[in-house]
Amino acid sequence: MKVVLFCGGYGMRMRDGSDMLPKPMQLVGPRPLLWHVMRYYAHFGHKDFILCLGYGAEHIKNFFLTYQESVSNDFVMRDGSVELLRTDISDWSITFVDTGLDSAIGERLRRVRPYLEGEQTFLANYADVLTDAPLDDMIERFTVSGAAASMMVVPPQQSFHCVDIKPNGEVKEIRPVSSMPLWENGGYFVLSHEVLDLLPEGGDLVADACGRLAGQGRLYGYQHLGFWKPADTFKERAELDAAYRSGIRPWMLWEKQYA
Repeated sequence: MKVVLFCGGYGMRMRDGSDMLPKPMQLVGPRPLLWHVMRYYAHFGHKDFILCLGYGAEHIKNFFLTYQESVSNDFVMRDGSVELLRTDISDWSITFVDTGLDSAIGERLRRVRPYLEGEQTFLANYADVLTDAPLDDMIERFTVSGAAASMMVVPPQQSFHCVDIKPNGEVKEIRPVSSMPLWENGGYFVLSHEVLDLLPEGGDLVADACGRLAGQGRLYGYQHLGFWKPADTFKERAELDAAYRSGIRPWMLWEKQYA
């Protein structure tokens, strides 16, 4: 299946005014977030990518145009030449598409529609969230469900508390939001081609297309209780980087095949 990655937003919560790198290019270990997301899909055999570019497109293009396999792969140097013992992206197909600086996610998806012709089902992702979710199971459950779209949902990750309060001000209960029977959008989608017909010009994938399908009972929610970590802020990205450097990398499923 083709994989559509939305990597053209400004990422304002990640920027401090001086760092002009787009959010997907922020580093986790020696490689950017985008690389980690793509390696996840490639691990499951999905290596045909469509990158929806916008802000910072030149950084993303340059990263792949000047890609150095030796950064994250073992190699042998002999007689002045380098022999790679394995590679990351040599068998990937990557389509780079300018989808506008200020486009909403749905509009970015509309603009790459020509590259999805013939694809009855495809995958999509925000390119800023890492997980260890079993993608094969996610796809299988979507197929069995008969739905037109599927999104991975996860328990709330916030640390704040919710307060149940009476009109007179009496607090009845205080509960951490993570313990409540709520689910939030996890950013990993399995979509049928039909979804493209539900996107209005300038629209949003979740609010417009997925919202409409939910009202029809045709949106499947894949519940994931395992590792899931966004990188919307400097703090979250730093936490992922620290985990990488300490060897705690549950999202790097591909490492197990080399263990």
